[in-house]
Amino acid sequence: MNATARLLRVPFPFSALVGQQRLRQALLLAAVDPGIGGVLVSGPRGTAKSTAARALAELLPEGQFVTLPLGASEEQLTGTLDLGHVLQQNEVRFAPGLLARAHQGVLYVDEVNLLPDHLVDQLLDVAASGVNMVERDGVSHQHEARFVLVGTMNPEEGELRPQLLDRFGLALALENYTDPAQRQAIVKARLAFDSDPAALRARFASEQETLTRQVRLARAALPSLSFSDAVHEHVSALCLAAAVDGVRADLVMLRAARALAALQCDAAVVPAHVDAVAELVLHHRRQAAPDADRHGDASDAGESSRASDGGGDRADTDAGTDNPWGALPPPSAASATGIAAVKSVRPLPAKKA
Repeated sequence: MNATARLLRVPFPFSALVGQQRLRQALLLAAVDPGIGGVLVSGPRGTAKSTAARALAELLPEGQFVTLPLGASEEQLTGTLDLGHVLQQNEVRFAPGLLARAHQGVLYVDEVNLLPDHLVDQLLDVAASGVNMVERDGVSHQHEARFVLVGTMNPEEGELRPQLLDRFGLALALENYTDPAQRQAIVKARLAFDSDPAALRARFASEQETLTRQVRLARAALPSLSFSDAVHEHVSALCLAAAVDGVRADLVMLRAARALAALQCDAAVVPAHVDAVAELVLHHRRQAAPDADRHGDASDAGESSRASDGGGDRADTDAGTDNPWGALPPPSAASATGIAAVKSVRPLPAKKA
């Protein structure tokens, strides 16, 4: 088997990813609770979007990684019903689509902003509900479809409609790598993986096993974690300050905070968990304060928005300057436990190349 064939079968290990803290955090939160509704990642080409999504699939129960091509039809996505078989045999025959194949794995949609709106709408419906229903001429079939939806887009190629943006649970924007040392670390790591993927994967095998177990345990812990009034109040305050439409942001923020608490093995959801996930929830939903212009306080509103953004410009800068996705850590860091890697979601620290 040549190197290209090997690379098609084995992904870069998630535990070996370095930097891109917000991307890794968002993917892990969605892995713990797929009901969050998917992750939308925008940014230029070559910033680890597909690499991280493919790596995430290995941490999930079935390890499925399914790609939705841009030219896919509705039947390819949802599956089809054979009505002839229904009439002849009096039973429903279902030909599964991509949603069924992605169950318990990752459904990856590159350039999701170029898909027809009705397909994006169906994707988001199923991602949020975990159930796919196919109906044709009065005959229906439904099946479980719990997957982590990861959509990527380059804003230069067009935007999603606000109604569809709001239905993605979490969102973030990546930037190009501007630090020479980080670019070198990324290239060296990629060359090492290309030349001998088995060796790199063996190096991180224990971390992968621990992280996989931690995701599984976090999923099991979700039902035992409830929300106090203090957490509800904090979520409401953040969403009101961001002037979001509706209450979807509140619901997603609560679920994301709970997923983070479960992932970190914490006994309760607290406002600190909410703060840690708030920007991922509000990034694509935040609006200008509705009465800023009316009171003539536009500059003050801008400052308030930046403050509630948790230092939005600074966060974007950090994402662009500390995000080497494939850099190998030094040997002493390679032996760190997966639990420590999971705990670092608060936020995940960058590993030094």
